[in-house]
Amino acid sequence: MAAKLDKIDRKILEQLQRDASQSLDVIAREVGSSKTPVWNRIRKMRETGVIKGETVLVDPEALGLEACFFVLIRTSEHDADWQLKFLETLRARPEVLEAHRLAGDIDYILKVLVPNARAYDQFYQALIEEVKIHNVTALLSMEEIKATTQLPI
Repeated sequence: MAAKLDKIDRKILEQLQRDASQSLDVIAREVGSSKTPVWNRIRKMRETGVIKGETVLVDPEALGLEACFFVLIRTSEHDADWQLKFLETLRARPEVLEAHRLAGDIDYILKVLVPNARAYDQFYQALIEEVKIHNVTALLSMEEIKATTQLPI
């Protein structure tokens, strides 16, 4: 169920998504309010789970993570034990930035970030060693055209 947010809450969220390190004074000025009400609204949004946490965005290339693969997985297994093992395997692999269960011909899609193709192959070999997978297709992203963590508010 969607949270009930007013115009000021949404403006605060836009500011925080843009730069969560901004001071309360700056955020208050940007949204047309004062510091204490802004702080109270942020606290309430944290308590209700609208704000899940804060993090730092790191440039992957600065860390040598230059290869992004989208991995399409088809499985012939759909029982609860297999799903649990698959989820545990994915959660244990830091290379997996995102994992989605899909409707349609493909069962899962993963976003995997690694230094190079050799590192992807090591990831792939480890994955198929741990869980039974019917078919895997890896697509190398040649260029990131758009990436954002900001939700449309």
